[in-house]
Amino acid sequence: MTRLFNDPAAFADEALEGFTAAHRRWVRPVTGGVVRATATPAGQVAVVIGGGSGHYPAFSGLVGRGLAHGAAVGNVFASPSARQIHSVATAAHAGGGVLLMYGNYAGDVLHFGQAAERLAADGIETRTFAVADDISSAGPEESAKRRGIAGDLPVFKAAAAAAEQGLPLEEVLRVAERAGARTRSFGIAFSGCTLPGADHPLFTVPAARMAVGLGIHGEPGIGEEALPTADEAARLLVETLLKELPEDVADPAGQRAAVILNGLGSVKYEELFVVYRRVAALLGDAGVEIVDPEVGELVTSFDMAGISLTLTWLDDRLEELWRAPADTPAYRKGALDAAEPDPDRAPVTAAGQDTAVPAAPVVPAASDASRRAAGTVLAALDAVARVVDAHADELGRIDAVAGDGDHGIGMRRGSTAAHRAAADAHGLGAGAGTVLARAADAWADKAGGTSGALWGTILRSLGTALGDREAPDAARVAEGVTEASAAVRGLGGAEVGDKTMVDVLVPFADALAAATGEGLPLADAWDRAATTATAAAAGTADLLPRRGRARPHAEKSLGTPDAGAHSLALITRAVHGALLDHH
Repeated sequence: MTRLFNDPAAFADEALEGFTAAHRRWVRPVTGGVVRATATPAGQVAVVIGGGSGHYPAFSGLVGRGLAHGAAVGNVFASPSARQIHSVATAAHAGGGVLLMYGNYAGDVLHFGQAAERLAADGIETRTFAVADDISSAGPEESAKRRGIAGDLPVFKAAAAAAEQGLPLEEVLRVAERAGARTRSFGIAFSGCTLPGADHPLFTVPAARMAVGLGIHGEPGIGEEALPTADEAARLLVETLLKELPEDVADPAGQRAAVILNGLGSVKYEELFVVYRRVAALLGDAGVEIVDPEVGELVTSFDMAGISLTLTWLDDRLEELWRAPADTPAYRKGALDAAEPDPDRAPVTAAGQDTAVPAAPVVPAASDASRRAAGTVLAALDAVARVVDAHADELGRIDAVAGDGDHGIGMRRGSTAAHRAAADAHGLGAGAGTVLARAADAWADKAGGTSGALWGTILRSLGTALGDREAPDAARVAEGVTEASAAVRGLGGAEVGDKTMVDVLVPFADALAAATGEGLPLADAWDRAATTATAAAAGTADLLPRRGRARPHAEKSLGTPDAGAHSLALITRAVHGALLDHH
C-alpha cells in the first residue's frame, strides 16, 4: 500500500513538485507537467507524452534528450486535461510541430484530441498517436481497441529519436505508427495496487493464484491461473507473445526484437532477473535476436505486484532508433554531447515551481438577471459536490466490478474543483454562462480521465446555452442539456446501449425537453427528467459494456449498473433539490 502521503488529493501534485526539484538537470516545471530543461533545436518536432500519475517512470521520468520533449501529468490514474496538455505542448514547441503520444485509454484519447484541436487553432501543427500494445485487452481483429502499457516506452523512443534526427512531423508520426504496429505486451499480477489514502487494493488475487492479462490502472486480469514458478511465468509471457506476430513477420526465427521485462511496482529487481534469464533463453530457442534488453521498472502501477513482457519487432530503421542515445531522469542510453541550457527557461523557486505571477482573473460583463441565475448554478454545483462526496465510495465499488475503481475518486476531485471555481467566479460577479465555463475547466483539469472530459463538456455546453446576458428560462436550460447530450456523444462516440453515462444523459435530456415543451416550470420538468434518469441508470445493470476500461471484463459487469450512469442519475436528483430551494 502507499504509506507516505499528506492529503491524498494533493499526492500527484506533490510528487511532481518533488520530482522536478530532484531532477532540474533534465526537466523544468510548467503548468500541467514538465518540459526539457535543455534547449531544443529550432524547427525540431516536439514529442509530448503524457498520462496519469502512478506509473513512474512513465511519464515525467522519460523527458530529456533522445526521448520526450515534455510530459503532461494527470492525477492518479487519470489522464491530464486538455488544458494541461495544451500548456505543456505549447512550452515544448520549437517550431516543428507537436506529436502528442499516450496510452490508448478513453480519457487520454479525449483529452489529447481536444488539446490537439486547441494547438491547431493556435497555429501549431499537431498530430496524435495512441499506443495500443496490450494483447490481452482485445483480439488482433480489434487491435485499435487495445490499451497501452509498457509498450509505450519503445514507441515513444522511436518517435523521439526520429525527431532528434530532424525529421518532419509527418515522418515522425509514421515512425510512431511503425513502432506501434510492431509492439506487443502481456502481463500478469499477484496482487492489486492501493491508491494513496485507500484502505484496500483496487483488486485482489486469491492466495496461490495470479491474474493474467492485467491493466496498469488497477484493472483486474482477464483470468486467473495457479501461481507459477519464475520459469513458468517466463514461458507464459513468451509463448503468449510469440503466438501473435506482426503481419509482416511470418516466423520469429531470424528476427530481432527489443525486449522489455517490466516490473509493475513491488516485484524486486532480483526477481525480474530470475524471470529474464528464462525469457532470454526461450526467445533464443525461438531464434529471436535480442537487442538492448531492458529489465526493471519502466511503466508501473503504484505498488502492484506484477510483471509484463514487451516485444518490439525491429527492422533496420527501428533498431537504429531503439539503440539511439537518450538522457532522461529515469532512462539513459549511450552518450550525448554536453547539453545547452534552455535560454527561455523560467526561473524557479526552491520548491521547483515557476515564479511567474498569474494574472488576476477577469470575468466578462453580465446582466443582473444572469448574475442572479449564477447563484442558482452555484447552489446546484454545491449540491453536485455534496452528493458525489457522499456516494464516492459506492461509485468506486461499482466501478471496480469491471473497471479500475477510481470513478468515485475522480468525480469527487472534479465536482469539488468545479464548485470552488464556480464560487470564485460568482464572487467576481460572473454571469451564469461564465460560472459554468469556469466550473467546466476546473472539473476537467482536476478529475482528468474520461469523466473529467465528459463533465467538462456537459458544463461548458450548458454555459454556452445560458450565456451571461439573459435570464435563463426552462426552455433554454433544456436546450443546453440537449446540446450537452449531443456534445458528449460526439466527443466520446458512445451511444445508448453501450453501458455508459450516455444511457442516462440521452433519456434525461429528452425527458427534460419534453416536459419544458409542455410548459412545466423548470423544477417540475427537472423532477420528471430526474426520475427518468434514475430508471435509466438502474437499467444499465442489464447491459454489457462496449466501451471504456470495463469492456475487456464485460461479463463481470452484468447485474451492476454503470458507475458513470449511476453518478449522473444521483446528480440530476441532487440538482433538483437545489432548484426547489432557489425556486
